[in-house]
Amino acid sequence: MVFLENVNSNAQLIAGELISFKVNGQEYMHQKGSSGWSNTDTEMFPIIGPTNEVGYSVAVPRANAIQDQHGLLRELDYVVLEQTSTQVIYSKVYKAGTLVKNSKYPEKSPQQWLLWPYNFEFQKKVELKDSGLQITFTVAGEKDMAFMLGYHPAFKLETASPLIVTSAKTITISEILEAGSKAFHVPDCESISLFDKGEVIIKTEGFGSFMLWTEVPNMVCIEPITFYPSSIPQSKLHEGFQYLNTAPKIFKVHIAIK
Repeated sequence: MVFLENVNSNAQLIAGELISFKVNGQEYMHQKGSSGWSNTDTEMFPIIGPTNEVGYSVAVPRANAIQDQHGLLRELDYVVLEQTSTQVIYSKVYKAGTLVKNSKYPEKSPQQWLLWPYNFEFQKKVELKDSGLQITFTVAGEKDMAFMLGYHPAFKLETASPLIVTSAKTITISEILEAGSKAFHVPDCESISLFDKGEVIIKTEGFGSFMLWTEVPNMVCIEPITFYPSSIPQSKLHEGFQYLNTAPKIFKVHIAIK
């Protein structure tokens, strides 16, 4: 476990997963073991969305990649690169073509092995600042590597009528529940607020939009994404890729409590 702390807030992580973020003693993250989802956060990379309708094969320029829903990154283990009292940096390194065991097999997926035809390193930096919690993702790899990125944090809900507010609209939990497994898309948005017990403000850099998901009224996932997969058929998932240049790409998520 990694424990980060400053004057009025603290965060806890296990194996790179943010399992707690408290401000003045108030917990804001969905807790493992509570109904709704078995995790608190995860990353969706190098693809977002399901792949079952295309036989778990996704077209990328180099070759077809074998991917289950939301990619293979979550099947890899984080290594701690640096740690202080207020920040930690994790890394996952993947070698092109390495077979990775799919943890969904066989109960939730017929696909036993996953692979990606590019080398990459994925870093996750979690930093506790006076202004809130900042999470920075750095994607480095081969030039022209295709990828999508999504961050999938789950927030605890405590009131009967929480609201999610952007500059363009107000969204209810009922609307998110109705969207089901496709998730509720919030396009062209880099800042979003959750009004529940106080206000949670989530600001992003590099993602471009959000999707919102839940199956229960006691939690909600507010997910920054580079691409919304339900906007196209699975056979056209390749249309949602970004591509690396020679320099790494950096994405940021800042979570503040008001």
